[in-house]
Amino acid sequence: MQDFRYLEDVLTLEYDPGLCMGCGSCVQVCPHRVFDVGEQKAVLLDPGGCMECGACALNCPAGAIKVRPGVGCAQAILNSWLAGMPVLGRFFRRDSCCT
Repeated sequence: MQDFRYLEDVLTLEYDPGLCMGCGSCVQVCPHRVFDVGEQKAVLLDPGGCMECGACALNCPAGAIKVRPGVGCAQAILNSWLAGMPVLGRFFRRDSCCT
């Protein structure tokens, strides 16, 4: 999902590889493929692609991931994406965000 990026230079995602167990839960739940598993630990592939949904942190059994919401806006990214779809565009606005 390289087309849907929000804030490249503001990192709201914190990852501690020392706590990682290598379970791969973060890889499975991340919609933007921010993580991968290599060498028995998660690896940050694209931290700027994080849309702050928090799925990785919620599903990390080791607590190795933290997401600070509110800097970017997952809802704005999703609304922008849906607004560009022919059938759904009439229901979503590109500039709408959570409040």
